[in-house]
Amino acid sequence: MTADGTLGRVWFVGAGPGDPDLITVKGRGLIERADAILYAGSLVDLAATRYAPAGCRLQDSKGMSLRQIADWLMDAAARYTTVVRLQTGDPCLYGALTEMTRPLDAAAIDWQVVPGVTSAMASAAAAGETLTLPEVTQTVILTRMAGRTPVPATEQLDVLAAHRTTLCIYLSATLLPEVEQALRTAGWPSDAPILVVQKASWPDAERIVRARLGDMVPRCQEAGIGAQAMIIASPALGARHWPRVTPSKLYDPAFGHRFRRADRSETDE
Repeated sequence: MTADGTLGRVWFVGAGPGDPDLITVKGRGLIERADAILYAGSLVDLAATRYAPAGCRLQDSKGMSLRQIADWLMDAAARYTTVVRLQTGDPCLYGALTEMTRPLDAAAIDWQVVPGVTSAMASAAAAGETLTLPEVTQTVILTRMAGRTPVPATEQLDVLAAHRTTLCIYLSATLLPEVEQALRTAGWPSDAPILVVQKASWPDAERIVRARLGDMVPRCQEAGIGAQAMIIASPALGARHWPRVTPSKLYDPAFGHRFRRADRSETDE
């Protein structure tokens, strides 16, 4: 038990997409005062080793099974006050959060989640792109191709792609030909813009490929991208180079709301 005889708390902290400076202020604060940190070493070692205090118990989880991770967290909670499970991106998205917290619930160990920047947002930021655009697309779908982990039939990529909205495709860089086929099946044309970002925000490791659906696969092969990449397909890609876009009504001078009176004498270009 901890010094006061109670169990410690486990914090699931999203480290963000790779740049250790993109962790949240709250997440960094928890790391700086943590007694024990279990981190995904293949992805977030910089954040763990840069901010952890002297004497903190550090453990890399990349060689551990889910059961071993849960056992480590429960053992640490019995010994320490502040235990951090440091994960890439956001713990609530492809982070096995439910699988790791069920044993903690069973053991009456308190836990909380600190969100993090996910790679879809980091990739769009790296490329200077927007995922939504007025009168073009207002919906973002976060998904993945079926692989060793299957997806429900109603969530096959070609089914989701039929909506022709923004798709942020995780964990699928090794399945680029299958991604292309799914989008083609859904009716996306060969010249549909595609953005592929490998290791978004990683210092000295980020790679950005702008392609069309028809040349996505060879372009990524040429760039050496085969893993740890976000694939974004969206009708909004490249909009900053269009001759004109429809501006947001929120900032339209003729559109009033509770913080601003409408001014119909001012016109947008």
